[in-house]
Amino acid sequence: MSKKGYFGFGRLLSIIFAIIPVTNIIFGVIIRIEKNQILLAILNILIAPIFYIVDLVSILLNNKLKYLI
Repeated sequence: MSKKGYFGFGRLLSIIFAIIPVTNIIFGVIIRIEKNQILLAILNILIAPIFYIVDLVSILLNNKLKYLI
């Protein structure tokens, strides 16, 4: 089973989490750290609005963080 969305949550919950900026940023940072993408995690904190939009589009279209991972 492929892990989709945020931490394997269903599509609806992942979309709700992606829409809320705080959870989008926190989950994005945690997922990037889990995948040893430390630089992207730091950039996610520093330039959060760009990562917020990219993560939101990624969750809406693919139900997983596909871009910038």
